[in-house]
Amino acid sequence: MSGGTFSLLIIGGYGAFGGRLARLLGEEPRLRLLIAGRSLEKADDFVFDLRSPKGGAGRLGSNDLGAWLQAVTFDRDGDLREQLTRLRPDLVVDASGPFQSFTGDGYKVVRACIELGIDYADLADSSGFVAGISGLDAEAKAKGTFVLSGLSSLPALSFAALEAMAPHFSRVDSVAAGIAPSAHVRIGLNVVRAIASYAGRPVALLHEGQPAKGRGLIDEMRVTIAPPDVAPLASRTFLLVDAPDLALLPGRFAGLQSTFTGVDTEPQALQRLLRFAARLVEVGLLPSLTPFARALQAASHRFASGAHRGGMFVRLGGLDRDGRRLTADWSLIAEGDDGPFIPVLGVELLVRRLLEGRRPESGARPAAGELSLADFEAAFRQFSIASGIRLDYQEEAQPLYRRILGEAWEKLPPALAAIHAGGTRLASGRARIERGSGLLARLIAGLIGFPAAGEDVPVAVRFAADGEREIWTRSFGSKTFRSWQAEGTGRERHLLAEVFGPFRVRLALVPEGQKLRLVVRGWRFCGIPLPLFLAPGGDTYEEERDGRFHFHVEIGGRLTGLVVRYSGWLVLE
Repeated sequence: MSGGTFSLLIIGGYGAFGGRLARLLGEEPRLRLLIAGRSLEKADDFVFDLRSPKGGAGRLGSNDLGAWLQAVTFDRDGDLREQLTRLRPDLVVDASGPFQSFTGDGYKVVRACIELGIDYADLADSSGFVAGISGLDAEAKAKGTFVLSGLSSLPALSFAALEAMAPHFSRVDSVAAGIAPSAHVRIGLNVVRAIASYAGRPVALLHEGQPAKGRGLIDEMRVTIAPPDVAPLASRTFLLVDAPDLALLPGRFAGLQSTFTGVDTEPQALQRLLRFAARLVEVGLLPSLTPFARALQAASHRFASGAHRGGMFVRLGGLDRDGRRLTADWSLIAEGDDGPFIPVLGVELLVRRLLEGRRPESGARPAAGELSLADFEAAFRQFSIASGIRLDYQEEAQPLYRRILGEAWEKLPPALAAIHAGGTRLASGRARIERGSGLLARLIAGLIGFPAAGEDVPVAVRFAADGEREIWTRSFGSKTFRSWQAEGTGRERHLLAEVFGPFRVRLALVPEGQKLRLVVRGWRFCGIPLPLFLAPGGDTYEEERDGRFHFHVEIGGRLTGLVVRYSGWLVLE
């Protein structure tokens, strides 16, 4: 670092990940960003775009408005010593890849950096590359440089989440992690090539405590990504991928029994096709999926559908400090285009630490455990990203809403927590009721037993525990109707399932300030799944107001219009 300017060379600087890293750091005036790749033309085009004013923002690249930006050529197969000596970076970040395809001396860039006393970090997602980086530890320490490999979602962020959950355990038996990008994210070609390289191939993991071989993009695990504070993603099937965590986890937990890392591809039809193709590789009918990487990338872009949301999970299973069976889930959901920034947040955090004079210890090692979950959570605040931890004690009975909400339960206002505290209880109050006037709305209201319209109607609700269910008996004046609620299972995991007569509605519990919103995520009639866009909806929530529990329930749909709307307050008897 000379003259107060820190020089950062990003190999693959105009690619999917390197470009996002440059955008995150582009406003930092203490940086000299070298956007590097084999094509100077592409690097120039990227720098021009990054410097262009957007939405009234200032121009990047000047002394007072942002980083110094420079497009440069860099060829990892060229004279590395000459290129690095000429560019004089303080830190090299390799954001290119795919690291699985590096042949010969795959560490030649790393070795050149160490030889010249240049610090190095990368976004490697290859288990072999990341685990093998420690072989350069002595050389890096001798030169006083640091080398951090895998400073990405897997393993840097996954291990940060793992370390945050580990103190709850006396013994960890299983670890699983997975990433579910939004279907609308334009996945980079190198990422697709990396995934295609091990489709149908053996992937080293742990099974029943022994080293075993899984099947890439064939073995699967179903997970519902559900941070405590937001509506969960739909249940996803994750296919096994070769990630650094699989090589690093056995060294972290003695006696670990099983490991899994996976990826979900949307839409599900495309994922099923990918799994079928991986089976063809497994049985020898296809040599590899790598030649089809470009076609797979195009298909993922062409057939994108569904909500523009992505996610990630890390799950630990084992025994807690009191010997009880415990499953801990850390989940993350990113909205819109924010998800693709997650893999580069670790490097952004590293660079900002270096600018503050906080330097990692010298030596070469995987980046697992280098950053804490609190570090990442601070970086999440610049995006629409929600994350959190759920603890599930299998032998401990908990109230229904507490099981579903996880750690978000602690944030509920006291009046809401008291209503949902479990057991048999009775609450009473007053309500205002509106009814829809349409024929279909009246038929549905009559079928379920909703009350007639009225003002200041006496209301009483009896909550009764029935095994894993709660039966809610609501009385509005002389009219009574009943429903039952339970925690969803399988595809409905972390959702509330409520049954009114022949209707079964899946609801996400979403805390929002002093309110708890109930958001419809699916429904069935007589067990038959129905389209979500026709589902009963409306603004439904609970809240604490003046120390009292208040409710507001709307039920209606595109076909029916308003069926019923009732709002009011309750106090526990």
